Amino acid sequence: MSSQQRTSGRPQLLQAGIDAFAQPDVRRKILFTIGVLLVFRLAAHIPLPNVDPEALRRTFDNNAILGFLNIFSGGALRSLSVAALGVYPYITASIIMQLAVPLIPRLQAMQQEGQSGSQRLQIYTHWVTVPLAFLQGYAQLLLIQQLGGVTDIGFGNGHTLATIAALCSMVAGTMFLVWLGELISEQGIGNGISLIIFAGIVAGMPSILGNVFVSGVGAALTGLVILALLAVFLVAAIIYVQEAQRRIPVQYARSTFRGGRMYRQQGQTHIPLRVNSAGMVPLIFAFSIMIFPPVFAQFVAKTVDVGWIASAADFMQKAFSPTAPLYWAFVFLLVMIFSFFYTLVVFQQQNLAENLQRQGGFIPGIRPGRPTQEYVMRVLIRITWGGAIFLGFVSILPFLATRITDVQSVQISAAGLLIVVGVVLDTMRQLEAQMMMRNYEGFIS
Repeated sequence: MSSQQRTSGRPQLLQAGIDAFAQPDVRRKILFTIGVLLVFRLAAHIPLPNVDPEALRRTFDNNAILGFLNIFSGGALRSLSVAALGVYPYITASIIMQLAVPLIPRLQAMQQEGQSGSQRLQIYTHWVTVPLAFLQGYAQLLLIQQLGGVTDIGFGNGHTLATIAALCSMVAGTMFLVWLGELISEQGIGNGISLIIFAGIVAGMPSILGNVFVSGVGAALTGLVILALLAVFLVAAIIYVQEAQRRIPVQYARSTFRGGRMYRQQGQTHIPLRVNSAGMVPLIFAFSIMIFPPVFAQFVAKTVDVGWIASAADFMQKAFSPTAPLYWAFVFLLVMIFSFFYTLVVFQQQNLAENLQRQGGFIPGIRPGRPTQEYVMRVLIRITWGGAIFLGFVSILPFLATRITDVQSVQISAAGLLIVVGVVLDTMRQLEAQMMMRNYEGFIS
């Protein structure tokens, strides 16, 4: 019986799930992935030593910045668990290494060595992750201590050992999550690191929705309806833009020998240039930078007792709060800038024109070499405008949603929603490939 016949009377997505579990190897990969994600969620509930949960709860309830950071940690930061940093230090290290490759000849040569070079670059990324995790963990502990969430943090006054123990626990938690993510990539389904982030964001959504409905008791029903429609529209828009691409036709001239004679054949394919080539990276860069002004202002306001400095710190703290319009204006601008910056950096690393010329490919009507590089660059810049504006809109959607719906407690993580949709699409593609190899209809086709 064909797969088309078996799907009659059942939704295709449901039938695809049944077909996937019917295959022992695919079922094992799915169950392994789910099991590893459950281990991650268990680690997210293991708190650091000497933590007062009630003091932490009061601190997070009274500070919008910490609440915003908590969304990205999947709730692990609110309980100050060993997984409070998540895998974000590793992501930062990966971005740093990716930007450093074209600037450092040794790394560039290593990248051209194939799989062995990629493995060495991966080891370097792990090394860079450790000091970044220490710095990020110490900064977060200092911030929470300044706000009264924890005590006995710092080097000196008898707190050194406790601080080192807390930092080592957080760094170990980050590296443990990185290891879990790599296990998923090797033996499960999907990109492991992305799925770890996905699981953290999804785990935090029930509390976010709970806050929305609790606040909705006193809010207008119209605001909640508009909020739901905005969420549906955003998911549809993310899927549309993530899948949008400009296809540049490419022809290849191949030579084959038949019966002792050489024949030239023309093959045609295309270069898919995505409208959003940068993915979620511009959002991570922008939000990471915008966290520093209010955090620095809070630190200065509590440590410096000079009048005008305290006043300036207070102004910066209010102007760059996640509830202030100026904060979101800078977020939009930074997302636009980083969208172009990251897209062009990655494009330069690909050496597209050189690789095409080496393989005997060419774009019809465009000379090989530098003219090809310039043509593709022009096309990429034009379509990146659409992706950059869209990412900018996604980044400021929390502010717009709050103003439109008047639901003040809503905390839509636009970057989180972008990650969730992107990870779901990527995982479904991998499941699709697994099922197509066995002549089944997949999740998307």
